[in-house]
Amino acid sequence: MRRDFYRDQHPAAAFYKLLTATVVPRPIAWVASTSGDGVDNLAPHSFFTVASTDPPIIQFTSVGEKDSLRNIRATREFTVNFTPENLFERINATATAFGPEVSEFDAAGLQREPSTFINTPRVHESPIALECRLRSLVPVGNCTLVLGEVVHAAISEHVLDGDHPRADLLKPLSRLGRNEWGTLGDVRQIDRIRLQDWPGSFSADSA
Repeated sequence: MRRDFYRDQHPAAAFYKLLTATVVPRPIAWVASTSGDGVDNLAPHSFFTVASTDPPIIQFTSVGEKDSLRNIRATREFTVNFTPENLFERINATATAFGPEVSEFDAAGLQREPSTFINTPRVHESPIALECRLRSLVPVGNCTLVLGEVVHAAISEHVLDGDHPRADLLKPLSRLGRNEWGTLGDVRQIDRIRLQDWPGSFSADSA
């Protein structure tokens, strides 16, 4: 038996919490940006995905007008840094609502690392950093989609198998509902079914 949640009968904040507990797990974009005054900002954004593969474009959503969005609008660049388990507390710390004059790099005790093609720094402790130039800003409701073209990727050797980043070595964090975070857990592999190998049907028992 299901319970119905009618959107017009719930405040927007309550429905937002329902959505974030339903759309799980969510990868985290740890976004570094620099203000026009030269202050480096760092913040986790959990509405994050790939928007295009050619050219390579990633997107994250700014819920409301945040420092990340203001800085990217001003400088038109940012880095997205990977969020591994071992940095859990410091990633969470960078979500604190500091004023724009405070750098979360310094508040959370994180080292800056120079980027290769842009001025915004990378997080030295993170195993992967994507250097991005702003492609577009798309207003959607009370949010803004930030689309950035990836101009360079820097990946630590210790998480690579050849040229392939290994999930079990990366140990990614994800966001769930409320104040819950997720870790990788078991990794399962399955080949995509080719059309010529389609078995015909799946029974309800196989679901």
